[in-house]
Amino acid sequence: MPESFFILSKDYLELAADEITTITRTFDRFAKIKIISNLIVVQSKTNWKKISERATFVKTSGQILRKMSGLFLDEENFQVLKNTQSFVCRVINLSSNQLDVLELEKSMGDMISKFTQAKVNLKNPEITVYLIFTNTENFFGFSEKSENKKRPKKSKKYPHELDWKLTRVMINLTGLKKGETVCDPFCGTGTTLLESESMGINAIGIDFDEKMCNLTKENLGLNNYNSKVLKSDFQELVKISNNFDAIVTDLPYGKSSKTSEKPEEILKRFMSIVPKNKKIAVMFKKELDPKMKLKGLKKYQIYRHKSLTRTILIK
Repeated sequence: MPESFFILSKDYLELAADEITTITRTFDRFAKIKIISNLIVVQSKTNWKKISERATFVKTSGQILRKMSGLFLDEENFQVLKNTQSFVCRVINLSSNQLDVLELEKSMGDMISKFTQAKVNLKNPEITVYLIFTNTENFFGFSEKSENKKRPKKSKKYPHELDWKLTRVMINLTGLKKGETVCDPFCGTGTTLLESESMGINAIGIDFDEKMCNLTKENLGLNNYNSKVLKSDFQELVKISNNFDAIVTDLPYGKSSKTSEKPEEILKRFMSIVPKNKKIAVMFKKELDPKMKLKGLKKYQIYRHKSLTRTILIK
């Protein structure tokens, strides 16, 4: 079965690794997954591009051609370059050994040039060939040139709006598939809706502030998205529970909240009405966690700055 590799950013590494695992299992529940530091190796029938397109914190990804006991490579390893015009070699050292990366990349490039008609192109290669070194295993693989992901556009941004990367991770951690529907009952400027639609997931936004509802609609229109926006209290969840599969939200706090109700009271009321058969990813102030004693599948602590740490609860 094909193997893929994913090199993750070390920002929020546990969150990033769990995201890849969840996305992979969403497509293929029988996939085998191995984690080596910030390298994820996936054995699955699902193409690596399909997984990478949805992921948030992937720096580099591709297909593994073979595991290596040493540096020996031969002509068979370079068949992927048979009809390729240009390539570049990259060495990724995740081991504790000191390697001369530039020399290894040059040597590998010279070797490939002998076996193929492809030329080295450092700026815009058709294929990137990788040697990945870890303390336990080494891998030889490649990735093809792909277009940069287009980010959803917004007409305005607010300082307290939900970070798009964390939003995307939360959506992915619920395990939603294309065609399913997510609901954000505190949708604000519509970040959850924008990220969901960019992944082919339907969305419903709820907000009691008419200004925020209008801004969300404006942002959706900029991207030709069709998510529904409802001006209502978050208790609307109960009425429309048959219309969505998961809830992803960032609970309002401080200046981002237009209500006089305390954040702990909002969280308490929110958790009390959430339909029990729905997947949930909710973010809230870390200080609320000990008070509420909320339980779920997993919790993550997200440090934002010295006075604010957020908790993401997956349930």
